[in-house]
Amino acid sequence: METPTNMDRKEKKKSFVVFDSVQKTYDGESLVVKNFNLDMDQGEFITLLGPSGSGKTTCLMMMAGFEVPTHGQILLDGVPITRLPPHKRGIGMVFQNYALFPHMTVAENLAFPLQVRNINKSDVTAKVKRALSMVRLENFGDRRPAQLSGGQQQRVAVARALVFEPELVLMDEPLGALDKNLREEMQFEIKHIHDQLGVSMIYVTHDQSEALTMSDRIAVFDDGIVQQLASPEALYEAPENAFVASFIGENNAFVGDVLELSEQEATVKLPGGQMVRALPVNVSGKGQKSTLSLRPERVVINPEPGTQPNILDAVVHEVIYMGDHLRTRFAVAGNDNFIVKTPNSFGVSRHKAGDKITVGWNVSDCRALDA
Repeated sequence: METPTNMDRKEKKKSFVVFDSVQKTYDGESLVVKNFNLDMDQGEFITLLGPSGSGKTTCLMMMAGFEVPTHGQILLDGVPITRLPPHKRGIGMVFQNYALFPHMTVAENLAFPLQVRNINKSDVTAKVKRALSMVRLENFGDRRPAQLSGGQQQRVAVARALVFEPELVLMDEPLGALDKNLREEMQFEIKHIHDQLGVSMIYVTHDQSEALTMSDRIAVFDDGIVQQLASPEALYEAPENAFVASFIGENNAFVGDVLELSEQEATVKLPGGQMVRALPVNVSGKGQKSTLSLRPERVVINPEPGTQPNILDAVVHEVIYMGDHLRTRFAVAGNDNFIVKTPNSFGVSRHKAGDKITVGWNVSDCRALDA
């Protein structure tokens, strides 16, 4: 008898969270979420990312039980939960405003979800102590939320969501109220807790850098539709459409007409007559419009003739010192906001506004997408 391969085992593995053709409308006419499908493995960290009103928070609220799908179903560990009330789902939840009880101490806040589950007193004390240690607040159990900083309150909110050891934790823009440094610190804090516990997490944010830092996979939403679901690296390096390319990271874009097309290369004519060779990713065909996507760090300034397949004239608009790198804005082929990022290394050449130079890039770094 043949031994099943790792691929066979993976294919037979049951998804921990399933959104199956889920739709949601509030007025019976316009869909806020349109045919959302997601299969999530146990222990994954998945982020729902998108602009305001794109449907990501509605999906989280349906998972939590605070909203009911108009169509489709949601399964948790193989069990349909669409009609199950929130308190019976056993899901931890972290809100943007922390939602801590102001009249309770930190320890009492953490004990509350255990007490409503009728956990015995000695176990409550042990679990609260463990949760405080997990978020490095061992000596803050007797304080009230008002006596804590924003970052400390957020740690308590995370600990409360984890204290009863749920298999799934939902987080709705939990770091939105924190300043930049604290937000970045908490990103790593939450990621480390996830790695340590192996708990499944679904995280909602509109902050792309936050999503890239923390996630195993990211679902990029726009207008109620998932535009792409992939790893952070795949979303940044290989966006499948123009929206994802522009929403994830900084991006230089041109729109032109496809003149030639093969499996390996598309030749696109820009409105000013310049020809650009690009990797065909999502192109309708010859004669169609295409959006070209190019990351700022993939551009070479003043390349040697013949070293880059694409070389275009450029005029410097401004050079901004960013510490570890220089951010230079050019006018290139009608795009006055063409950005190039170069490392701030010793001896790096700094251009001045008005300088006329050239910029170049490889075919594989420029993606031709549907306009």
